[in-house]
Amino acid sequence: MNKNIGIIEDMKMLGLSEYEIKAYLNLLEYYPVNGYTLSKKSGIPRSRIYEVLENLKNKQIVFEEKDDKNTYYQPLNPKLLIKKFKQNFDNVLDNIEQYTDNIYSEENSDNKLIVIKGRNKVIDYLNLLISDATKRISLSIWEEEINDIYHSLYNAINRGVVVKGIYFGRNNPFKELVTHRRIERYLSEKKERYMTVTIDGVHVIYGVVSRGEESKVTWAKDIDFVDMSEDYISHDLMVNLYSNKLSKNEREEYENFLDNVRKEYFNYTEEEFNNFK
Repeated sequence: MNKNIGIIEDMKMLGLSEYEIKAYLNLLEYYPVNGYTLSKKSGIPRSRIYEVLENLKNKQIVFEEKDDKNTYYQPLNPKLLIKKFKQNFDNVLDNIEQYTDNIYSEENSDNKLIVIKGRNKVIDYLNLLISDATKRISLSIWEEEINDIYHSLYNAINRGVVVKGIYFGRNNPFKELVTHRRIERYLSEKKERYMTVTIDGVHVIYGVVSRGEESKVTWAKDIDFVDMSEDYISHDLMVNLYSNKLSKNEREEYENFLDNVRKEYFNYTEEEFNNFK
């Protein structure tokens, strides 16, 4: 049963005990069997097997049939098991949603800045926000992170959500995003991957996501913070689109001009400036 360790842990999340899971999985493979045989196959002690089977019968996950001498057990069809748990959890979640919506004051979370630490937690929460988007998503995001939100973003686009923004990478998977020019130049200066994402004009996530578990972003429901982030993304978008339409000589002149503006703004030394190129 070592190969089933991951499945056992998953099924525990459905409210089943480890013995109940082992009994059900072994029944799938060997049914119909009696309690003694199932105990041997599953490793469940004989002193516990009938208690476990009774629990599964009460949950209508296992059924019994009797003849003159023995009682045999067989499992619920796996497809029906999945439907059963989906229905149960849908009912539970509907009740929870109704109750929590009644007591939750959304206004209390507005205009607050919440720090989320750890790249995996950032990605998980971003996927959750994207899955709830209904109108518009704006992004400034790197290839490493787009790979982790690809399916959520793809589904959002299919729902009719408008997606706009800047992509830092070489293999842009979304025509809705504009690939940022001169990525090596950007990395030589910043040396970090930043993320800016706004959702439905309500949520904004901004921060560094290149430090693994030391990554840290700020999440806020603040209209002013959203507007500021949208302006940042749109400005970057305009600069890149304008550069893309120029001829080679015009683009070189334009990029040199932008580099010198940054040099003056950040007060880089000549040595620092030359290292960025």
